[in-house]
Amino acid sequence: MMSLQPHLDDLLELRHKARTLGLASHHLVNSKFSGLYASVFRGFGLDFEEVREYRDGDDIRNMDWNVTARTNLPHMKVFKEEREREVMICVDAGAHMNFGTRGTFKSVQAARAAALLGWAANNHHDRVGGLLFGREGIEYFRPERGRRGLWRLLHGLSRAPQEGEAGARGQGRIADALVKLAKGSGTGSLVFVIGEFNRDCADLERPLGHLRQRHSVMLLPVDDPADSEIPAMGRVAFRTLSGELLEVDTDEPEGRAAYAGGWEGRRRELLNMTNRLGISLQPLRTNEDVHRALAEGLQRSRSVRAAV
Repeated sequence: MMSLQPHLDDLLELRHKARTLGLASHHLVNSKFSGLYASVFRGFGLDFEEVREYRDGDDIRNMDWNVTARTNLPHMKVFKEEREREVMICVDAGAHMNFGTRGTFKSVQAARAAALLGWAANNHHDRVGGLLFGREGIEYFRPERGRRGLWRLLHGLSRAPQEGEAGARGQGRIADALVKLAKGSGTGSLVFVIGEFNRDCADLERPLGHLRQRHSVMLLPVDDPADSEIPAMGRVAFRTLSGELLEVDTDEPEGRAAYAGGWEGRRRELLNMTNRLGISLQPLRTNEDVHRALAEGLQRSRSVRAAV
């Protein structure tokens, strides 16, 4: 039987998979994922190191045009990644994450993604901290060197909510968490926000905009296949957030189309908002391999940035 909360041992074990996610780029500069982490989040945490002649495969955006013009040979600016950057992992731990029709629950998939990103950042010698929101109050984990900050975050993710904590959907708390992150994180931090975004996100644009002014931000919505397409199951009774029972005929084509259209509209609005703010968006589905999804998402982000 699947558990609503991930096991701490499983999250700790993901440190081995994180090594192949390619985030420890300053050690694996020639690996398959060479520079993936740094290239996705360029502009933060990079220090100038030297100027050298152009080599095949170099990113021409780093061309030093002054030296190139003076020597008549192409020269590149070389950067090294700054160590001990802050990486904040903000995870929705509300009761609405205890949902999943295929694969696993959203709560478990979110925790796995947080663990993989956290371990990868730890391998990169970044300081890792985070936030858990959606329960009663916001749990803040100060970014720390070593594994202490990450361990505290993972322990919080694997902890079952106390009685009364899991009742509220915590819609407004996402915005509260973003405000707290903007105030409490050092400039140039990497911020990952993992959670439920199948909702009207208009109230998030302002706090996300403020956060984006000082940090590099990636949103990772955790989706279940049933979020976008309700299966035909005849007449089914659902319980609303207020506790009322609502009977729905899931075989009705018009209703199924309206359900799918509603999800597409909300996702389109979220995508438009992140594009306006310059924020990366990487959906994760409950029925897919989270490691593969993250690696492919980072790769796509790098490709998009390279094309800009």
